[in-house]
Amino acid sequence: MRNLPVKWGLSLPNRGVLFGLTDVDELIATAVGAEQSGVFESVWVGDSLIHKPRLEAITMLAALATHTRKVRLGTICLASFPVRHPVLLAIQWATLDQISKGRTILGVCIGGAHAGELRAFGVKREERVGRMKEGIELLRKIWSDDEVVHRGKYYTLENYHIVPKPAQRPLPIWIAVSPDREQVGDKVVDQAMRRVGLLADGYVTMGVTTEEFSKRWRVIEQTATEIGKDLSNFEVAIHGMVNIHDDKQTAYAQAKDYFNHYYGPNYPPDSLIRVWLAHGPPKDCARLIQQWLDMGITTPVLRFTSNDQLGQVKRFVDDVLPLLRLK
Repeated sequence: MRNLPVKWGLSLPNRGVLFGLTDVDELIATAVGAEQSGVFESVWVGDSLIHKPRLEAITMLAALATHTRKVRLGTICLASFPVRHPVLLAIQWATLDQISKGRTILGVCIGGAHAGELRAFGVKREERVGRMKEGIELLRKIWSDDEVVHRGKYYTLENYHIVPKPAQRPLPIWIAVSPDREQVGDKVVDQAMRRVGLLADGYVTMGVTTEEFSKRWRVIEQTATEIGKDLSNFEVAIHGMVNIHDDKQTAYAQAKDYFNHYYGPNYPPDSLIRVWLAHGPPKDCARLIQQWLDMGITTPVLRFTSNDQLGQVKRFVDDVLPLLRLK
């Protein structure tokens, strides 16, 4: 296992603007406050176009880039990656990286297979994995200094030189994936983790048990070994939910209300909440977050399930962080 320092991330609810959880000014102020705290090293937003609409991720990150100077800026899961054309995305993301002076992390995934969204962009459900794999390959070709010649299953480019290039060379691409082993089986989980080991510069998971994380990491590590890939600086993030409140029941109720708006009724299930939602008084929050750190998470990205984003950031820094054992 790598021996990397813990790097705290903050996940902003850019979907929450649409149902009154927050507003644009608070999102920007929270990002600025996180940077000024000296604790948070990165700021993230979510992504979906039609399925779970929100303020568009790349545009939101560009706004944050102009108000911050140090924090890395990323998409916790660019769920629309399979429906975005890699050429347009390459130009947009390179521009964002230039605006931020090389502070971006492109976190991609295959998305949620929403039929209406896929149909709107002319993409079939079964194409998502292939489009993600080919899209990552094509982005890296476009962002290199070489002329692009690409003849793939989904995209073709003949003798193109596309600019702008990102400020970072290379620009990190992470994969977010957290399949439920009981639902999809060992083979599908292992295939997903092999893709992480083969294609990604970092990995993002949702809530997961220590045992499950160990199984996933073994596949990532084995795959990297097979291709001679160095994982010594490979970051593993968890997109972890947090609600800090001295009354545990109130914290849970606030989080459930947030989940109902953000994800819809009946999600997440109780089994996921137990490993994904750190809630209640600081000591209770610290207990679950410590489990994340102990299992090998290097980059905990915290999403505060509350309508007081700035207040939650302050409580984490003042009341929860001192209770944690860090590397």
